[in-house]
Amino acid sequence: MRRILLVTLALLTALTPLATDMYLPAMPAMAGELGVSASVVQLTLTTFLIGLAAGQLVIGPLSDQWGRRRLLVVGTVVCAAAGAACALAPDAAWLVGARFVQGFAGAAGIVLARAVISDVARGIRAAQLFSAMMVIQGVAPVVAPLLGGALVPAVGWRGVYWVLTGFAVVLVLAVVRAVPETHPVHLRSAGGLGALGRDARLVLTNRSFVGYTLSFVFCFGTMFAYIAASPFVLQNILGLSPGRYSVAFAVNAVGIIVASVVSARIVARTGPRRLVVVGAAVMLGASLLLVVGATAWGLPLWPTLALLFLAVGSLGLVAGNATTLALGQVPGASGTGSAVLGALQFTLAAAVSPLVGIAGERSAVPMVLAMAACATLSAAAVALTPARTDRTTGARAQELEAAVGHER
Repeated sequence: MRRILLVTLALLTALTPLATDMYLPAMPAMAGELGVSASVVQLTLTTFLIGLAAGQLVIGPLSDQWGRRRLLVVGTVVCAAAGAACALAPDAAWLVGARFVQGFAGAAGIVLARAVISDVARGIRAAQLFSAMMVIQGVAPVVAPLLGGALVPAVGWRGVYWVLTGFAVVLVLAVVRAVPETHPVHLRSAGGLGALGRDARLVLTNRSFVGYTLSFVFCFGTMFAYIAASPFVLQNILGLSPGRYSVAFAVNAVGIIVASVVSARIVARTGPRRLVVVGAAVMLGASLLLVVGATAWGLPLWPTLALLFLAVGSLGLVAGNATTLALGQVPGASGTGSAVLGALQFTLAAAVSPLVGIAGERSAVPMVLAMAACATLSAAAVALTPARTDRTTGARAQELEAAVGHER
């Protein structure tokens, strides 16, 4: 895989985190200008996430029938247009609708980037590429709040959406220039809705795919529980200032990047499954110790920060490798598989985020319990997944590789 293609795919998946986080500092100003309550403005985030999940479920399976490149170009163009619509929104209802479209279209970048890598690489090489992509993706959560904090005072919330629009336009040009069609015509599904149903059954009845997907999804659930509650836990309970909280948040994001780099370097020796097992075990151990800390130790500062670093950073060992193992089970329907994986990921995120605040701003117990529950389910999913792979996968992968080479 050419480096420019890998970077383009990673930036496509970084677009939605940027669209999620960059405008958060502007929410109070948005509520004032549009004359609505804070809850209405927060609805723009909810509809964006709903669109993101729904878009993956639609675009991923369609790409198994129509190919990746065309849908990727169209999705990115629509995402750019939706960003402009957000910037020009005359009222809150318009903004909420535009955010849904932005999320739905932006889902193309996430679901099809994974499908493209699954098309052109398998096994160890795919694990290396997914881990390398995680390095670039991991920068987005660090950069987005900083960019938003710098842009909002200078250009306002509408200016943030214009910046996102410009980034999407650049990505359109990058896709046209760098992303080839990786799913050739003779390997595409045919038969309309019937074929979509068959692909869905193929994916959802594959035990190994489901196991590795659930490990991936619940691993991300652990991280989302941390993201949703950490501003209150680290500042209101542990006493960090906003600046120190930002540093702690960035350090944990760097932990994901470091773990992803390590994974890419050693996966050829260890194999992706072993790294998923190790990452899930570290996440589970750290999360359980956080439960003990919150309920018995009084949540001491430095041990808590260290355990959070381990719990969050271990995502870098699980995410890329679990994705490789899951999509490797369904090479003929990687678009559908990627859609299921991504939709479950964001659906769980939407479910976990409200739960971590049910005890108020002065309790860390819901956060650590949610993290431990998700980490337990992630570890159980990979432990119950058979280590062997489907015997048809190797032959199917060779056929796909030959077809892609011929298409090029």
